[in-house]
Amino acid sequence: MPEQKAVVYLDDDTDLIYACNTCQTHIAHHSDIISKAFQGRSGKGYLIDKVVNVSLGPKEDRVLITGLHTVADIRCAVCATNMGWKYVYAFEKGQRYKEGKFIVEFESITKIHPDFKDG
Repeated sequence: MPEQKAVVYLDDDTDLIYACNTCQTHIAHHSDIISKAFQGRSGKGYLIDKVVNVSLGPKEDRVLITGLHTVADIRCAVCATNMGWKYVYAFEKGQRYKEGKFIVEFESITKIHPDFKDG
């Protein structure tokens, strides 16, 4: 049986937190969004610097709107909802700023407002 990682809870009294739309597991801080002008598989996607509570799939080369990239799909570590992908390598020099960053599908996340957190 695979070892279950401990879930990370993001805590910030001033920043929105994005969570998995299916199970509400924390995924990212609003302040880690680099751009909201990206395209995911099912529509709008956010380019995000750091995410938590996701598992990486195998690396694969994929032709995207901006060219050929090596990517790894990301899924919620709790419920396995497809969240988007991680940019592992960009073949075009002008796209290398994406390496190590994540596309998170807008439809896979929900906002948690700091004012409405339990506790």
